[in-house]
Amino acid sequence: MKIMNILICTENLIMDGVKRVATVIGNELSRKNTVYYYSLSSDPSFFSLAAPLLHAVHPVNTGKSFREDRPLQRFTQQITDLLTVIKKYKITVVILNAGLFTSFAPVLKQRLPTVKLIAWLHNNYETYLEKYYRQMAPEFIAGLNAVDTVIALTEHDLKKFKQHNQHTLKIYNPVTLKAHGHAKLVNPTIAVVCRLDIQHKGLDLLLNLAALLPTPWQIKVAGDGPEKEALQTAITNQKLSQKIKLTGALNDLQLRKHYQSASLFVMTSRWEGLPLVIGEAMDFGLPIASMWNTGAQEYLQNGQYGILSADHDVASFMHNLSPLLQDLNLRKHWSKLALTRAQAFQLPTIVAQWEELLHKMTPSKSSSF
Repeated sequence: MKIMNILICTENLIMDGVKRVATVIGNELSRKNTVYYYSLSSDPSFFSLAAPLLHAVHPVNTGKSFREDRPLQRFTQQITDLLTVIKKYKITVVILNAGLFTSFAPVLKQRLPTVKLIAWLHNNYETYLEKYYRQMAPEFIAGLNAVDTVIALTEHDLKKFKQHNQHTLKIYNPVTLKAHGHAKLVNPTIAVVCRLDIQHKGLDLLLNLAALLPTPWQIKVAGDGPEKEALQTAITNQKLSQKIKLTGALNDLQLRKHYQSASLFVMTSRWEGLPLVIGEAMDFGLPIASMWNTGAQEYLQNGQYGILSADHDVASFMHNLSPLLQDLNLRKHWSKLALTRAQAFQLPTIVAQWEELLHKMTPSKSSSF
């Protein structure tokens, strides 16, 4: 017998880290619960789903996340659609991914007070309030106050979101690409995996780092994104074609080979929530070196499990990275630490934490509509 009816809400199910982890967790929760996915978009899911996908009757097909003002006014019809779905399927718990759905929470709670609401926030607090949701900050904060539980991914964000809702918990996002064999650490290759967004991912800094690499070391960047052409042009103009290569988007098999054939994993992002790619790289036994952001800090714990540079100074980062380029035994040392840390991000551990949360929320057997 299924325990409860859960609705997992996302703006769309295109290929990105948030949607990937939401579907991985949702598929696991569907083993013991009746799970539905709900998308504002009418587009199909990029990911395999073990539960039905419900679409908004009045879809929004922008292909991107909403980051403008007045969400409650702009999405009045979609909120009504969502209320109808919650009633029709007798939903007991609604998981609201990211800021737009979180902003709907006061309306949902007012209309359906017995339904439990969880805001699942995959990014960093400051990024949300100062960048992504700056124009809708009042509605976002009202949503944080209205939900029954907020899920944050890092210690930093746990403390920040608790300022708005004392019922805030930290649950890591799991590694979703399971390693089949560890990296040998002998190739002069540095792996990077990211969306090609120059400012966010610090790819300008990565190019500066590439220019400092000793021969024969080379950076291979897996991923696609809106600034692929601009990045390739910069690589060509800076005469770095032998130092940094763009592989494009990779499927799971290709991505495993990408990790396994490298000897280091590097991140230069200016901000992150809890970047799945660090967990993936750790699971393949790659030593990690990252410029500081709250997500990297959560994985590396002040440098306990990898090289963590305190600022975004490329010369300083290269100074910290250089010993690993020269010493296989040092890479093996950091590899062991990475594998140890990776255990905290394994799927069974994370799913158990979600199931414990859902059990403690003890929603009523059926909602009162």
